[in-house]
Amino acid sequence: QVQLVESGGGLVQPGGSLRLSCTASGRIFNINRMCWYLQAPGKERDLVAVIISVVSTNYADFVKGRFTISRDNAKNTVYLQMNSLKPEDTAVYYCNTEAYSTGYGVRSYWGQGTQVTVSS
Repeated sequence: QVQLVESGGGLVQPGGSLRLSCTASGRIFNINRMCWYLQAPGKERDLVAVIISVVSTNYADFVKGRFTISRDNAKNTVYLQMNSLKPEDTAVYYCNTEAYSTGYGVRSYWGQGTQVTVSS
């Protein structure tokens, strides 16, 4: 199986920045892609950003120009650099990956989430 652990969330003022990290561990053969989702209270979980390679990324419209997703394959880690944060960015952010692991094949895995709160 694969375990995902997020970190980097917290409280920040509007206009501030945070960097989220997510590290995958386990008997991983290959990671196809890594993603960040968010879920605000009472709302559905929405896709924020996806990275397959350094030249293959995609962002939700509401974060374009403010957030950047990156990946360190050697560390099985994905990052989300969040700049110019707005109160509406407040949510729990979840890491997700589609990965092959020994004995399990290809599956989708979720982290437990990290809280981001943007407030003055």
